[in-house]
Amino acid sequence: MAVHRPLLAIAVFCGLVGLAAQVGVPAVARWAIDAATDGRGGDLRTFVIALAGLAVARALCGGTYRHLLFKLSLRLDTELRMILYRHLTRLSFSFYDRTTSGDVISRANTDIRSIQILFAFAPVAGMAMLTFFLAFALMLTIHVPLTFVALATLPVATVLGNRYRNTFLPLSWIIQGRSAEVATIVDENVNGTRVVKSFAAERAEIAKLARSARRLQWASATSVDVRARYNPLLEALPRVAMGLVLLYGGWLAIDGQVSIGTLFAFNAYVIMLQLPFRMAGFLVMQSQRAAASAERIFQVLDTTPEITESPGARTLDRAEGRLEFDDVMFGYADGRARRGVLDGFSCRIEPGETVALVGPTGCGKSTVARLAARFYDATAGTVRLDGVDVRSLEVASLRRNIAVAFDEPFLFSVSLRDNIAFGRPEASLGDVMRAARAAQIHETIAALPEGYDTISGERGYTLSGGQRQRIALARALLMDPSVLILDDAVSAVDMGVEEAIGAALREERAGRTTLIIAHRLSTISLADRVVFTEGGAVVATGTHAELMATEPRYVQVLADAEARADAGGSH
Repeated sequence: MAVHRPLLAIAVFCGLVGLAAQVGVPAVARWAIDAATDGRGGDLRTFVIALAGLAVARALCGGTYRHLLFKLSLRLDTELRMILYRHLTRLSFSFYDRTTSGDVISRANTDIRSIQILFAFAPVAGMAMLTFFLAFALMLTIHVPLTFVALATLPVATVLGNRYRNTFLPLSWIIQGRSAEVATIVDENVNGTRVVKSFAAERAEIAKLARSARRLQWASATSVDVRARYNPLLEALPRVAMGLVLLYGGWLAIDGQVSIGTLFAFNAYVIMLQLPFRMAGFLVMQSQRAAASAERIFQVLDTTPEITESPGARTLDRAEGRLEFDDVMFGYADGRARRGVLDGFSCRIEPGETVALVGPTGCGKSTVARLAARFYDATAGTVRLDGVDVRSLEVASLRRNIAVAFDEPFLFSVSLRDNIAFGRPEASLGDVMRAARAAQIHETIAALPEGYDTISGERGYTLSGGQRQRIALARALLMDPSVLILDDAVSAVDMGVEEAIGAALREERAGRTTLIIAHRLSTISLADRVVFTEGGAVVATGTHAELMATEPRYVQVLADAEARADAGGSH
């Protein structure tokens, strides 16, 4: 805010000059009228020049004041968006587990916009209030009883304003919340349009949106009713005051107690007193809406990231790749409780070793990958890289050394080259192509009309599932990590391509620790050792042949996976 103080100071100065010019016009007009009506008018050119000068000053300074205010409000709007987005990037995965994308988008757009509008108009309203007090002071110097007649409706306006504010605030909360609900439904339907269409669920989703929109409509219509009830009253009260001034002031003028010029000036000042009343309705509405929006934004800004760096966090340049899990416990937050996933998980992977993590669905295999990259922190136990607790390492340097390729990859709406080079934007095209070859996606990309410059489309849905997985694998390989984690990363790839990827990985993984989470025998065959987990803990370890001979649960898991694959392939 300090960098904006010079701009704010200039705006305030211009506003004050414009205010002084505005308040000075009735005073000069009063003198001119009194001089003319008293028969001592003489040369009125001085008054005309003074009035023209005040008009020019009012126009220039008032225009500059508003221009600078709106410019400042837009700057604050941009900075607030950046502050919110910067904080969102620091928040942990657990925040996004419980918060919908539509709600985040609503807070980052609609709520910030409400605050920006208040920033733009609140100073204008503040200047209007200052005009009110200056006009009031000048009116007192002219005629005290007439001044209080002009303010006779002020107590009624104050009571109405308080009721308006107290009624509109809860409605503002409801409107913002229901706007976020509508945004969430639209966001999910746009991103999940293929699912909606594949199940012919368009009507159901339209009905769902209609119900949510009607809830928003009710809240918005109720707010309109409240505004329609209070705004006309707030705007009518100054006109009542003007009528009282004309009635009482006219009687005083007839009686000779005030001059015609005084009555004209009073009438002009009463018009100035109306401006705060006219803005009161809008200001109350916008301030309540902005208050609700600010509280929603501060709910995000006050959320503390669960993944934080210790003050003396160590920067890791190039790790050897020794990965250890020591009696790790973890559960995902589910409301106020935690749903246990890992229960005493212990495992050690040596540098350069390739280990396959196998187990039944829901036993915590993917959770192991997330803890290794410190997407979450273990609730008990320790995760170490090269013998160092990952919680004592700088997060960015840890994730430069550990790359994770997921089974459901996310691609950005940019070129395929930029998607692959996401973790290394400075990578040359040669490096990108080398990673793509290792992931067996180079030929597919090269065959496209625009090659590596092809835009993937939102979330990469213009590509097949296997192609998206291979691009995500290339993205991970381009990072040249010390630890590569493949979380079912080639589950959508056919067997022939998977064998080619396996051959390439045997070369790529030289000197690199690799953790493979898979159910396919072809993928497991890439591993030097297999770790079998069940119930959140390691129950057996050995080569594939050893486990096939000694661990019937391992055999059953592979048989179930093969049955599911055959069932999927038969359709």
